[in-house]
Amino acid sequence: MSPAQLRPPTMADVARQAGVSHQTVSRVLGDHPNVREETRARVLRVIEEMGYRRNSSARALATRRTRTLGVVASDTTLYGPASTLFALEEAARAEGYLVSTVSLRELTMATLSEALDHLSDGGVEGVVAIAPQRSAVDALAELRSPFPVVVVGSGQGVDIPGVSVDQHLGACLATRHLLAAGHRRVWHLAGPEDWLEAADRAAGWRATLEAADVEPPLLLRGDWSPLSGYRAGQELAGWVGRGLTAVFVANDQMALGVLRALREAGVRTPQDVAVVGFDDIPESEFFAPPLTTVRQDFSAVGKQGIALLLEMIEGRPPATPSPIAIEPQLVVRASTFPHAAQPEGVPL
Repeated sequence: MSPAQLRPPTMADVARQAGVSHQTVSRVLGDHPNVREETRARVLRVIEEMGYRRNSSARALATRRTRTLGVVASDTTLYGPASTLFALEEAARAEGYLVSTVSLRELTMATLSEALDHLSDGGVEGVVAIAPQRSAVDALAELRSPFPVVVVGSGQGVDIPGVSVDQHLGACLATRHLLAAGHRRVWHLAGPEDWLEAADRAAGWRATLEAADVEPPLLLRGDWSPLSGYRAGQELAGWVGRGLTAVFVANDQMALGVLRALREAGVRTPQDVAVVGFDDIPESEFFAPPLTTVRQDFSAVGKQGIALLLEMIEGRPPATPSPIAIEPQLVVRASTFPHAAQPEGVPL
């Protein structure tokens, strides 16, 4: 008996025997509508004759259900995407589904297309994409997939069904807190330009200041890392005494860098400059001083994201209209406290 006869048949073997492409076999197995009936019948006949089975075995072929969901993610070294991925996996397991995850270095049209093909080959019934960048959402909107796709962490201004924390509201909470504490202006260190969450946080900060008739000061930008926060903090320290008394930082890691830079410059927090972060990472309450920040409910994002995907898979009307927004929570700690009014004559 040859080695080929000893091993179980593969999808490539089925494609060769049926005279179709590997992708066509994948589409037949995924019950994709864009397959001619005669081609579908031929592929299914070859599958039966060869005894081809996916890992989910014969039951999946008979029921078209593998009880497997796919997740596409990138930047999972960052707290937000990593926490979202864990929450999605936990929520899927609670619903009795396995999860197949594809982690990508970058989310582009090519990498996303390859990831969706890979997950289709694995027989997933639907996919959740952690797509925080505008470029990733635009690519997903153009791709056709044989299964439902839900996005998480993309904000509210996208056309794909999705779930995210209300970043705009979170920024409003942070900025209002500083204004209510007596600060006459609030500076902002934003995240990368292509990140939708960074854009929503910057928009919330700006809208809150404008609603209070406060002209937004200079916006600085970092890359989510403590190093970028440290460098921005060195620049911010130069504005102390010239109107800078409060900073809203777009994530806690950058806030950590800002706190160190201010401390090295002899600037006290919160006596001289109050600092608010975003995310409420586990370490934030142990910063020096403990950081006031905006907490995101990643568990709710995971549960709602999986629930929305299952509704789409099963053809049920959504319980909550999409996009679904999860409310954040302001957590007040020692890095902020009521600030005395700025002395007359000090420029803002």
